[in-house]
Amino acid sequence: MTMLAKKEKIAVVGAGLMGHGIAQVFADAGHPVAIYDPDAAALARVPERVREIFRLLDADPSPVDHISLHERLENAVAGAQFVIEAGPERVPIKQEIFATLDALTGPDVILASNTSAIPIRELAAKAARRNRILGAHFWNPPHFVSLVEVIQSDATDIKFVQRAMKLLADAGMSPVHVKRDIPGFIGNRLQHALKREAIALVANGVCDAETLDKVVTEGFGSRLGVLGPLEQSDMVGLSLTLDAHRVLIADLDRTPGPHPLLEAKVSAGTTGMAVGEGFRRWTPEQATAVRKRFQEHLASEARKRRAARKAKAQA
Repeated sequence: MTMLAKKEKIAVVGAGLMGHGIAQVFADAGHPVAIYDPDAAALARVPERVREIFRLLDADPSPVDHISLHERLENAVAGAQFVIEAGPERVPIKQEIFATLDALTGPDVILASNTSAIPIRELAAKAARRNRILGAHFWNPPHFVSLVEVIQSDATDIKFVQRAMKLLADAGMSPVHVKRDIPGFIGNRLQHALKREAIALVANGVCDAETLDKVVTEGFGSRLGVLGPLEQSDMVGLSLTLDAHRVLIADLDRTPGPHPLLEAKVSAGTTGMAVGEGFRRWTPEQATAVRKRFQEHLASEARKRRAARKAKAQA
């Protein structure tokens, strides 16, 4: 029996930025992957986009052959044991997708959403069998970032969470169990709490955006990849953390909703690199350099993890 024959079939709903990257992850692990999208042009781009990921990983691109393309959802999910939705981040669309998936698949098939913030209970609202619906939040780009948040809603049976986490771990990802179905889950709550304070610091004239970013990347951000915030608190001692909180907590930003500075920039059309200005001003060359730096860093780390995983498997 071949390696591919032993692997569960994976179906991915959506061939966009996240969908094709998720498909690559599972294909690289030897799974047969079916990817569905109603947009034929988006589907047609998948093979080359996935080959480009393998090129960036300095890896054999032959797993692309494990991916089949489908313009009919029922064909894509037929025989799949794990289906992940990577469609638009809009509740009504996702609700309809899950209601349809629930009708098309058997009761033991895991149905997952790649939503980055929407509570799973909302997405499952129109499905009859909600016990097998969970979140599987891959980070962007999914082929370079190993973490996946597996979110359990009030209706999710723990056995499906456990199966999903094993499947993801076996595919070389790093799954974590999110035990409460709250908006933003864990990662995006932390990320946007930081962004809220960052925007407020700039808005209040404490520093400019360039200084803010430098403080993060060259200061505490340089250790975050190897030392989590609670790990760091334990290392320095919780009494020091408590002392700092007694000084700082009451003074942190408490804007009830998006900060007015962010609202004003979006209203004015200064929405970021694509238009040349957001919190900072960007020439096309500067924007390209940042994107390249970001991709090369993540690709380098992903190559190291992939090489270590292959070496362990061969040992």
